[in-house]
Amino acid sequence: MNSETPTASRGRSASHLYALGAIALWASLATLGVALSHVPPFLLTGVALVVGSVPAWPSWRQWRIPLRTLALGVYGLFGFHFLLFIALRHAPAVEANLVNYLWPLLIVVMAPLFLPGLRLRPVHVGAALTGFAGAALAIAGGRELAGGWSWGYVAALGSAFVWASYSLWTRRVAHFPTAAIGLFGLVSGGLSLICHWALEPRVALSAQDWGLLVLMGLGPLGAAFFLWDKALKTGDARRIGILSYLTPLASTVLLVLVTGRSVSGWIVAAAVLIIGAALAGVRARA
Repeated sequence: MNSETPTASRGRSASHLYALGAIALWASLATLGVALSHVPPFLLTGVALVVGSVPAWPSWRQWRIPLRTLALGVYGLFGFHFLLFIALRHAPAVEANLVNYLWPLLIVVMAPLFLPGLRLRPVHVGAALTGFAGAALAIAGGRELAGGWSWGYVAALGSAFVWASYSLWTRRVAHFPTAAIGLFGLVSGGLSLICHWALEPRVALSAQDWGLLVLMGLGPLGAAFFLWDKALKTGDARRIGILSYLTPLASTVLLVLVTGRSVSGWIVAAAVLIIGAALAGVRARA
């Protein structure tokens, strides 16, 4: 018998919608990244994060948060991207991306450690592992993977841990308004621009580049973070983590459609695994 109240059910459904909104926006990141592949990564991230913070500027009064909370936000947004870029510089891109996509699995398995009262059920672990298998097919299906070791994989694993732990820690610190995500993005964007100044060559951006950067900032590196925060504050982190495996699938499908390539059997198999895992995960008992 289902003892869940109507209010709790509506709250869970809302959290899933917030998470799916963030996932849909993140799915566009690879396509935009391909179009902006000539832009140095720290410059790209810095500009996009600053742009993404702009919608929250009118709510700047809500940015009065403890320093600890701000440090957590910068740890998540800046730390994740910094380690991911280090990984992509020192390891093959496909393999590094695959290691990085351990973050949904880490959210699921670490949830009981960060959030007292949550238990890890076999169905959550099974769904998360199935989702990772689907993500592996979506990212690497049909490609020959490099067999050698690279220290870049450590950075990729670090980026996965940072995003998973940031996502869970936001439930442990004192409640803060979602508008404060704008401050996280503004500070993280500033740090990324400093890294660009110190580590990357200078480039001239065209009007089209600026247009795509604004689009990236308002979408996958802006609104997505606000939606993700709302999802985590209103939903079950284990279910949201499993849903997150839709990101690499949607990203790959969108990239295939934009580039005019045909949908391969690998993508179909990935879709079956990931969608099956997501359905099992969101229907699992708390």
